[in-house]
Amino acid sequence: MNITGIIIAAAVVGIVGIVIGILLGIASEKFKVEVDEREILVRAELPGNNCGGCGYAGCDALAKAIVEGKAKVNQCPVGGASVGDKIAAIMGVEAGAAEKMVAFVKCKGTCDKTRVQYNYFGIDDCAKVSVVPGAGEKACSYGCMGYGSCVKACAFDAIHVVDGVAVVDKEKCVACGKCVATCPKSLIELVPYAAPHKVQCNSKEFGKAVKEVCSAGCIGCKMCTRVCEADAITVENNIAKIDYSKCTGCGKCAEKCPAKIIL
Repeated sequence: MNITGIIIAAAVVGIVGIVIGILLGIASEKFKVEVDEREILVRAELPGNNCGGCGYAGCDALAKAIVEGKAKVNQCPVGGASVGDKIAAIMGVEAGAAEKMVAFVKCKGTCDKTRVQYNYFGIDDCAKVSVVPGAGEKACSYGCMGYGSCVKACAFDAIHVVDGVAVVDKEKCVACGKCVATCPKSLIELVPYAAPHKVQCNSKEFGKAVKEVCSAGCIGCKMCTRVCEADAITVENNIAKIDYSKCTGCGKCAEKCPAKIIL
């Protein structure tokens, strides 16, 4: 190849590059999407876990919602109050008080307290086990199966199966809600971090039917409702339920509970 050919080839490549560059520049201006500068700043403060605990599909979506006024500045459960304050400063508003929440497993049915109906050998996945006859080894159809789907879903190492029941480490939990969404029995819920009392049972059975499958279950006796002076605890579908907005932490419900399932 002679020198002239090389020069011509280089010139053609250069001209093509210049033309493409010009066209891309024009296209970027014509089709550009205006982004609020605050959205970029808010996104920079979010932790980037993309856990969905805020109710949006990741941190980008939450940042956009905050700037558009569709989400609270302190809506990120992972970032907590510190991130909420920084975002509030960006948005020029007050963050306000946000109560810290943690996940709680409504089950006390450890291996020594529940009746075993058969030995299960298969995939350790709660969702899959829930559709087999009997829904796992434990006779209680409402309690924790203990196969650890919630453990696998938690990105913060905040929940582990101990003696057949999932247990939450409240100091590590960021209330992202992944374990809540994963549990096929719907027995994990978010409760206030400072909640003085919690009910460790999810059974809808009554009295003898509960004790036949688990020695630690709520029997629906309503003793707790009779001693609560704040009207903070009720029994619905044979299971005690605490209204944390009313609970004073007096401890009378836990003291009087014959099944000892109120912490």
